[in-house]
Amino acid sequence: MSLFADKRITLGVTGSIAVYKAVDLASKLTQVGALVDVVMTAAAQQFVTPITFRSVTGRPIHTDLWDMAEHIAHVQLGEQADLLVIAPASAHTLAKLAQGLADNLLTVTALAARCPLLIAPAMDGGMYEHPATQANIKLLGERGALFIGPAEGRMASGLVGRGRMVEPTDLMGHIRLALGRTGPLAGRHIVVTAGPTQEPVDPVRYLTNRSSGKQGLALAQAALDAGAQVTLISGPVAEPLPVGAAYQPVRTAEEMCVAVLAAAKSADALLMAAAVADFRPAQFVDQKIKKTAGEGPPTIHLAANPDILLAVKEQREQTGWPRLVLGFAAETDAVLSHGQDKLRRKGLDLIAINDVSQPDAGFEVDTNRITLLDRHGEKWERPLASKTAVAEFIVSRVAAALTGEN
Repeated sequence: MSLFADKRITLGVTGSIAVYKAVDLASKLTQVGALVDVVMTAAAQQFVTPITFRSVTGRPIHTDLWDMAEHIAHVQLGEQADLLVIAPASAHTLAKLAQGLADNLLTVTALAARCPLLIAPAMDGGMYEHPATQANIKLLGERGALFIGPAEGRMASGLVGRGRMVEPTDLMGHIRLALGRTGPLAGRHIVVTAGPTQEPVDPVRYLTNRSSGKQGLALAQAALDAGAQVTLISGPVAEPLPVGAAYQPVRTAEEMCVAVLAAAKSADALLMAAAVADFRPAQFVDQKIKKTAGEGPPTIHLAANPDILLAVKEQREQTGWPRLVLGFAAETDAVLSHGQDKLRRKGLDLIAINDVSQPDAGFEVDTNRITLLDRHGEKWERPLASKTAVAEFIVSRVAAALTGEN
């Protein structure tokens, strides 16, 4: 199930040109299944009308503390919410929140709220750096408020500095962290590998594979959604990285092996989704290999790369860490038997087997179908689904294995 399914998020919107970003945020939250209750200040309505937010959320918009139909709305909005997000948050509203003032529906709702508070400031000029604003931010932070941003850049006045509201995509990542903080993997350290490796031939060429990293990144996001502390070790990928993961970029299989062995020493689980090259050029040529007339193509001799899962197996036998190891088997023939053999040889607890010869699963697509096996012989067949859904299922099985649940 999606992290956002049936979650109630109260979105407070204050007076700022960045209100247009709040509309985008409300739309994104609604699209992933959240129930979004928007509370607008009078100043916010000078930039965007309430009907704009109603159009993207499909829910009533709350604006007036003195509307008799909403005379207890602040209690419902505050107590029923899983998260209160104020984005954009003006300097004026920050001052009110810090002092506990309650003169509009948003500030009253904030006082009534019992859920976490996430604030995305947005203000112009030197307002963010002003000592008064900094004092208010410090006070709210001491009370547990989470501040995201602001970012550097050009502001409405034409000035350049710190004060821009962070982008909705980044905010979504932080909202996920806040919602998932008490998930089934809370307090656990999960290491995830993703992407391809690149094995240099010369300064301009390398050997690699078709992995986009999408499945590994989805696993990292699913583990974060479940409350885990995530270390993401990834080869080069073009996809956005999940917010909150400790990112360790690597390029070659040897670099990935070193990083994995170090991170695995404190990991509850290792999810090895990277497509690691089995071979590398035996010798790196430090100048570009030239095509010379009359000569045939050069011969490139290959050497074996380290087998990371076997190295983890050896380290695990000595230290006991990580507690659980999941591998992937990207196969093109005899898919199940090859996956079972890999599970046994490499001492895995779980293996996700997929047939990458299928055009709608495996590399460079957004969908996947897997067979998940555990070392006790239990098998789960997952039909074609998004890589996000596949990752959520795998992480749920990892969480169940770590907690001893069936």
